[in-house]
Order: sequence, then structure tokens, then C-alpha cells
Amino acid sequence: MSEVQVPGRVPSPLVEVADGRFARHGVRLLLKRDDLIHPDLVGNKWRKLAPSVRAAAGRPLVTFGGAWSNHLRATAAAGRLLGQETVGIVRGDELADRELNASLARCVADGMRLRFVDRASYRRKAEPPVLERLLRGAGAPPDAFVVPEGGSNALAVHGCVALGRELRGVADVAAVACGTGGTLAGLAAGLDPGQRALGVAVLKGGFLAEEVRRLQREAFGGPRGRWQVENRFHGGGFARVPAELEFFARDFEDRHGLAVERLYVAKLLFALTALTGEGAFPPGTRLAAVITGRPFPEG
Repeated sequence: MSEVQVPGRVPSPLVEVADGRFARHGVRLLLKRDDLIHPDLVGNKWRKLAPSVRAAAGRPLVTFGGAWSNHLRATAAAGRLLGQETVGIVRGDELADRELNASLARCVADGMRLRFVDRASYRRKAEPPVLERLLRGAGAPPDAFVVPEGGSNALAVHGCVALGRELRGVADVAAVACGTGGTLAGLAAGLDPGQRALGVAVLKGGFLAEEVRRLQREAFGGPRGRWQVENRFHGGGFARVPAELEFFARDFEDRHGLAVERLYVAKLLFALTALTGEGAFPPGTRLAAVITGRPFPEG
């Protein structure tokens, strides 16, 4: 498969919103609407996946995720759209005997074959012997192309460079919610030297900065761009949506008519609002928030 083309809207739209919480500090809030790229392959997921799909050259894609993984859904959708076999290795063998949740049911509907594995093995999936056993247990063919959890590899980083390039000259700070760091690594590399990227971690643990450095080493041989990670706004960890965050997301939806995805986008927007209130951005700053996805299920 020499070319991988899925109908989509790239570059994605950049729109400014009027919000007094930013305006009173002299900050302009811009929304980079990556959620409008494609109805099934929204946001950074297609930017990250496309290079791996191209490298797979028609071979089956095998990847990993939890029960509500956006990445699993995106990979399954890519397989359906491109006629490519997909296999998802899912964290938690206790899920095998339960009714599929809406996210995993969507994966199956898009043709993905699921394999549920115990959590101890899943945590060790980066170890070659464990990975080989997991792939064999999932029935993955020998020529399968393995995409890491969250889709973040050197190929994904290169795929996200275009996001930074699309924001050259129109923003001073480009901010994105981060789970595995691939989008931030590529975004920072694509920006001009006078711009900087900000990653808002949605998982606790403080590991993300080192992961971004590792991904940039793998992709470019060394660091690229100006970037930093903000670790204070994970809300208790991945998939945790405390009441304060839920209230904020509903209020933002009411103010701006934007459906706010809770696990990533809400944490990003909450963080930017809080940081602006703390004076983190000088007056005159053009602050671009990358809207990486939509709520699931929609409606």
C-alpha cells in the first residue's frame, strides 16, 4: 500500500473563541479543531496512525489498549476504511466474559478482532518474550505490524509534525492533552523557534516528559522545539472525571457550543483556564488549544 488516503479535513480549522476568563488577562484563545478532520478518525489519532498504516503496507495491524481506548477505536476504524485486518489486545482478561462496552463494541463492529489478556502480562508487553507470547495468543500472523499502545512511536511523531507546521505564525503557545506523548513530540518539532508547545498530562505519575524526550530521540536523533509538560491537571488519573472537571466541561459547552470530550479535551481546557488565571501567559499571547476528539458515545 504505497498511498494511504482517507477523506478528511487537513489542515483542520483554527477558530478564535471569545471567553472572558482569557480576555481579561489579554490572552486570545484559539481552538485547533482536529476533531473535525474525519468523522471516524478524529483528531490526533489519524495524524499518529497514518504513518504506521503506510509502513504496514497492507499487513495486519496489531495494537493495544484499555476497555475505553480511543486508540483502539481509531485503529479499528482505519482498518474498516482501508480494508485492513486489525487485532486489538485489551488490558484485563476479566473483561472476556462480560458484555462489551460501547467502545469495544464499536471496535468489533469495525472488524477488529479482540484478545483480552491479564493485566500483569499487559504491563510487561514491551518485553520481547512477553510480546511474542501475547501476539501468538492473539492469533496475529507473523508479518503483523505492531503499533504501540496509544499509537506513539517514531512514525507517529513524524505524523504529528504537520500539526505544528499548521500552527506556525498563528499562535504563540500550542497546547495539547497528552497520554503517551507522541503528539506533543511531533507538535513541538513542527513549530517555529519562537513558538512553544505545552502538554497537559492526563495520567498521573510524572513520566511524560521523559517519554517525549525518548520519542524525539527515536524520531529525530535528539530534541526538537521548545516544549514543557504540565502535570497538575490529570484529575486523579486517566478516565477520572471529578465533579469540578465535569462542571467545567458543561459550562464550556454552554458558553461555546462545543461538545467537550472529557478524558483529554476537558482536562486541557481546564488547565489552560487555570494557568491563564495564574498569569502563566503574558498579555497578548495567542493560545491555541488542540481539540483532539469528541465525546464517545456521541449524542
